[in-house]
Amino acid sequence: MSVDGTLDAVGETAFSRMAERHRRELQVHCYRMLGSFEDAEDTVQETFLRAWRRRETFEGRSTFRAWLYRIATNACLDLLAKCRPEPATGGEVLWLQPYPDRLLDELPAGEGDEPESAAVARETIELAYVVAVQHLAPRPRAVLLLRDVLGWPAKDVARLLGHSVNSVNSALQRARAGMREHLPAERRDWSGGGQDAGTRELVRRYTDAVVATDVDGIAALLRDDVRCSMPPTPGLHVGRDAVVADWVESGFQDLEGLRAVVTSVNRQPAVAFYLRRERTGAHLPLTVDVLRVVGGAVAEIVTFHDDRFPSLGLPEAL
Repeated sequence: MSVDGTLDAVGETAFSRMAERHRRELQVHCYRMLGSFEDAEDTVQETFLRAWRRRETFEGRSTFRAWLYRIATNACLDLLAKCRPEPATGGEVLWLQPYPDRLLDELPAGEGDEPESAAVARETIELAYVVAVQHLAPRPRAVLLLRDVLGWPAKDVARLLGHSVNSVNSALQRARAGMREHLPAERRDWSGGGQDAGTRELVRRYTDAVVATDVDGIAALLRDDVRCSMPPTPGLHVGRDAVVADWVESGFQDLEGLRAVVTSVNRQPAVAFYLRRERTGAHLPLTVDVLRVVGGAVAEIVTFHDDRFPSLGLPEAL
């Protein structure tokens, strides 16, 4: 960066090094905005391209990091306007994709060393939070994430979006109300990440029951109001009876030769399942179940297809 705080004299290689330091946190921000891991990756690349091409607009009045966040947020808003002009409805997000914990581990520590900050960071990456965010209109969504997650002052958010401070504060109140409507009521009771012994035991029992295709055994681990979805396949099933009926109808009990790998995704416990294929004799990817655990029972299952295995760093075969 030059003496006067501009980027005019910075070469492309040096600029790239400066930007790359912020790649992971920008990707997480874009992921919260978009709900899709692939779209977040693409949008960060677009952010870096825009930043390089418009480097003369950086005048040093804010930090380089804040400038990148401004560009990334606008890139997200542009993508939403083009591809998803309407927010999600009905409690499900068909474009939802999981975010790998191995990449979350690359986030800079910063204020996250403090327990309260770490909890906020974890809770705002969990799937139920990301799903709730997708139900907000794009600009209130951006306001919520910039104000409540990143902690930006209202005046800075107003400058980024080209709005008044009053309109930003009004959008924030609407967004918070929308989040209360779409977030689980017992959110404070989430176990988060499966670190406690009770959650680990529940995940073990769930894994064993699925591998054994024991529908009754799985059902015993579910809350009465359990929710189950499989994006991008449409269909949100709510309630133990509805979830079990869907499994039976889909032929779950006929699966043979399942194996499992316990992992974590979006800071939640998850289980990757592999099915033996007679043609190859190997166990190949089938699905990944991401669990939300409340009060010692499974409150939600979000199942992703086998195309998510590579991005999650899961084995290609067992």
